[in-house]
Amino acid sequence: MKIERPEELLLQIVKILNNLKIPYIVTGGFAVAVLARPRFTADIDIVIKIGLKNIRELTKELHKIDKDVYVSQEAMREAIENDGEFNFIHPQTGLKVDFWVKRYPFEKFERAIVKKINGQEVNFISAEDLILSKLIWYKKGQGAKQLEDIKSLLGIAKPDLNYIKEWARQQSIAGILEEILKNV
Repeated sequence: MKIERPEELLLQIVKILNNLKIPYIVTGGFAVAVLARPRFTADIDIVIKIGLKNIRELTKELHKIDKDVYVSQEAMREAIENDGEFNFIHPQTGLKVDFWVKRYPFEKFERAIVKKINGQEVNFISAEDLILSKLIWYKKGQGAKQLEDIKSLLGIAKPDLNYIKEWARQQSIAGILEEILKNV
């Protein structure tokens, strides 16, 4: 199947994750575009819960998308062992998928928001958890784009502020959240 748009690649990957029974949630800019407002994103971010036993099969299935894709079993192993990330690059389109091995305690798969893309169900991170992860990235110096995303999620997605405030306190980002809320 020829892939031309990011959502086509996302749907292929979601199908693989579902078939392998690997829990996932789509996060990052793609999630902002679905939950709040359309915006350009250069990649697709997916948080997954994966074990070392899944590496070989996931690699095999990702290579079925295109035999020339880039994905490294060693990078997968390191990501699993260090709660990090590994990349998948689709050479035909230049699209990159960042697979994040579960990063934060508030990123809960059971809180996923299911949205349909071209008739296929896709699990997206909840607006609250996305705001929290963007607050952490903002604190790490990732700046204007994170702040813009947080503000649009707060205004459009109508998230549960009590949930966000509690987790923000636990993650030591409550002060940043309060400053943003003053200006929304």
